[in-house]
Amino acid sequence: MLCSYYQAGSCRSCSQIEQPYAIQLKAKEQHCREALQAFADVTWLPPVASRETGFRNKAKMVVSGSVDQPLLGILGSTGHGVDLSDCPLYPAVLSAAFATIAAWITQADITPYDLVTRRGELKYILLTLAQHSGELMLRFVLRSQEAEARMRKHFPALQATLPQLRVVSINLQPEHKAIFEGEREILLTSHAHLTMQLNGLPLHLRPQSFFQTNDAVAAQLYAQARDWSDELAPASVWDLFCGVGGFALHCADSMRHVTGIETSAEAIISAERSRDELGLQNVQFRALDATDFVRGNQTAPELVIVNPPRRGIGKSLCEWIDASGAKSLIYSSCNVESLARDLAQMQGFKLVRARVLDMFPHTKHYEIITLLKRHTNPNPRQPSSVIAK
Repeated sequence: MLCSYYQAGSCRSCSQIEQPYAIQLKAKEQHCREALQAFADVTWLPPVASRETGFRNKAKMVVSGSVDQPLLGILGSTGHGVDLSDCPLYPAVLSAAFATIAAWITQADITPYDLVTRRGELKYILLTLAQHSGELMLRFVLRSQEAEARMRKHFPALQATLPQLRVVSINLQPEHKAIFEGEREILLTSHAHLTMQLNGLPLHLRPQSFFQTNDAVAAQLYAQARDWSDELAPASVWDLFCGVGGFALHCADSMRHVTGIETSAEAIISAERSRDELGLQNVQFRALDATDFVRGNQTAPELVIVNPPRRGIGKSLCEWIDASGAKSLIYSSCNVESLARDLAQMQGFKLVRARVLDMFPHTKHYEIITLLKRHTNPNPRQPSSVIAK
């Protein structure tokens, strides 16, 4: 992939861009295999490739410059704003929207936040695209509510120029920290959900919901979990760290009891909406901590699915899963090091299948999905080299 920003030295986020894509993908699979090499007899499925350009469904843009000339992109090494409106990772719909949004920022007189002086209001814009419908969710991350009245006044003009806007909100992040969003969200639209669609299933996003940034690869991730689940045919499934319900909804059927657990109440509202639209009677979602949930249950499901943050699921949850009566585990991870560490703590299970999915082309990051089955050997041994990590 060619990128004028990278060639000019303006943006180096795509650290592997100079490598041909086939070599990037091969290197990721090799890295993953090496990280899990202590686990024997693993069947490696072919890696899932991504499109090289236009694959991102979400843009997180720092807003810099001035109210008359706002820049949407990143802060360069010198602290000055770099406009990334034409970044080749974004589909044309997102790229086309940036100029309209920048012009409206000027119209509504929203001053970009200045990191040095700590003055100004607008820190970021977060723009998400529903690929199947072309609808958008736009979030303005502000320091305070100072600009809210002006934004509401000029909001009809934004809707007129970007009619595909489905959800628009203000997120308040008053702290002088490099974090993308705060806790409070103020809706400017009557709609609170953006509907994504993967493998024919509706997945509803509220403004603060997490969702994978690569639709095409995410669809294959969920499809892989669904295929393994159908093969295992468990009577019961727990999807821990379920988010908006991607894994749970893909693995549900009329005879299978599925429970999704997630700390975010916003995500649970979205998951329940999808469940109700699909008419799934045997699926339930609860807003709880995964470790607290499993400790409060006397019986385990036949299949556990986990898709944790980069840090992994942690010692307590590993110990519970290992000691539980669960027959199988599907573990999806964006960090193979924490995955290897967690798997080493679950000596009752054997890693049988693995697959790399390139969710993040031109970087060193990737997703891996693994299938584990409970050992028939009552005293399995894990390699000490893995346990020590």
